[in-house]
Amino acid sequence: MLKLKSLESSAQKYSYDVFLSFSGADTRKTFTDHLYNALINEGLITFRDDEEIEKGESIKSELENGIQQSRSWIVVFSKNYAFSSWCLDELVLILECSNNSKRLLLPIFYHVDPSDVRKQSGCISEAIDHHEEKFKREVDETKRKNMMDKIERWRTALTQLADLGGMPLPNVADGYESKVIQKIANILKDKVTCNTLSMTGHLVGIGPSVQDISLWLRNGSETVEVFALYGVGGVGKTTIAKYVYNMNFQLFEGGSFLENIREYSERSDGLVCLQRQLLSSISKRKSPTIKNINDGLLKIKNALHHRKLLIVLDDVDQVEQLDAVFGMREWFHQGSKIIVTTRNVHLLNAFEHCTRYTIKTLNSDDSLELFSWHAFQDNSPPECYIEQSERIIKQCQGLPLALKVLGASLRGKKLDVWRCAIEKLEIIPHCKIQKILRISYDSLQDDHDRDLFLEIVCFFSGEAKSFVVGILDECDYYTLIGIDNLIDRCLLKTDKYGNIKMHQLVQSMGREIIRQQSPRDPGLRSRLWHYRDSLKVLKDETGTGAIEGLALEMKKLMHIRQSWEQKLFP
Repeated sequence: MLKLKSLESSAQKYSYDVFLSFSGADTRKTFTDHLYNALINEGLITFRDDEEIEKGESIKSELENGIQQSRSWIVVFSKNYAFSSWCLDELVLILECSNNSKRLLLPIFYHVDPSDVRKQSGCISEAIDHHEEKFKREVDETKRKNMMDKIERWRTALTQLADLGGMPLPNVADGYESKVIQKIANILKDKVTCNTLSMTGHLVGIGPSVQDISLWLRNGSETVEVFALYGVGGVGKTTIAKYVYNMNFQLFEGGSFLENIREYSERSDGLVCLQRQLLSSISKRKSPTIKNINDGLLKIKNALHHRKLLIVLDDVDQVEQLDAVFGMREWFHQGSKIIVTTRNVHLLNAFEHCTRYTIKTLNSDDSLELFSWHAFQDNSPPECYIEQSERIIKQCQGLPLALKVLGASLRGKKLDVWRCAIEKLEIIPHCKIQKILRISYDSLQDDHDRDLFLEIVCFFSGEAKSFVVGILDECDYYTLIGIDNLIDRCLLKTDKYGNIKMHQLVQSMGREIIRQQSPRDPGLRSRLWHYRDSLKVLKDETGTGAIEGLALEMKKLMHIRQSWEQKLFP
């Protein structure tokens, strides 16, 4: 049985996006230097020996670590590359890592003919002859034999490298180096960064689930299989799915992680948006054009059957969404895998050919560790906080999201504040996850922050931070400091593109606060975010002065306008 340790080693968090292997005598100050800067400018963490090897460290050891800890490799093969035993040793290790993990390896043939590399002719023959003559002078017979064995490994590596194809410089962009370099940077950015999903720190208690799902992904089946993760909201389904995706996507020829299916499905154009995202991921096109749902289906069908893919559909909540997934199974190439996450296991009852897997809440030890990381930035609480921490753990009942949010909300607080917060916690029923999450909302320092949170919950989740600040500053909110306060409470976060994000349970908690203002009459609520409620209020003319914000689809609004005109001008 595959051990979790080996699975985790294959899912290592790589230190570098790219490792550059090159001959310093040929290209250090020219082509490779320009390429290095282009990769850095694209946000790719790049290993280059003169930049990354610290003085006093073993050069060989550092180079080996750099190769093993890189997500991809570029070999700039120039005329003097094969004259360097260091470069050839690097090449052997790079190919070993590439064959074992299927990470990206891109050869650049810099004024060297790939056929010379494949056949070890021309300048490559001269380099190999140079090494052989040098090794033959070794007196010790054992060492001499080992050296000659090394030459055979070099020859094999050179042939494998040439067989990869790569980029012969004169044949790319008419030999213009600046265009070649930008093309390389674009390839690396697309293939290395697009598939890697951002992860939160301090992943606790996910090991057994990761092992089970990874073993399923690696079972060697040639059929198209579906695996469903289910469990209560906030239990960590998405986190585990992301970790497994990052750990295994390189075993496939392409992949896509479609997040927040439920949220997209509430939009009138949600399905088309998801189709566009799926097609973009598997075809590597930035903005594929999809006219309508049928057009999207046709284009996805054409894109799916060519390659073995890993697809994740996150937060499925409707039977129709699963129907669509199972309806596409026959389009997928053999060996493709589909992972689904859902809160509702009953959705799976109608589908027999689906592996079900429940994500369980954390045990007490893992709960305490996860809570401690967020409350104290350590794996266990200080002794004086142990009793209070254990009381909170009991209330959270192993729900990771609640542990994270509550831990962050109490970070840096004095013990008497903890006692007060726990007393408040203990009056809330254990099954009321929404009420547990509301503690972070109630702890906001003033009405401005609370109202700002409700505005974002209802209308601005997923929007660019700069856009939200521009809108809400005009509404007399102190938006920048308010957003920072909400981030401090783990109610919000911003992604690498500057968009405001929040966990679905946090959003549900905020929207429930609004709904409870008037459970039966939407016209008495302060905000209407769902177009059905907005439509009902406008159609029935039941709106009141309590409404501060309202969202409505324009197509629906046109129907209302027509009905009003008929009333006014019969």
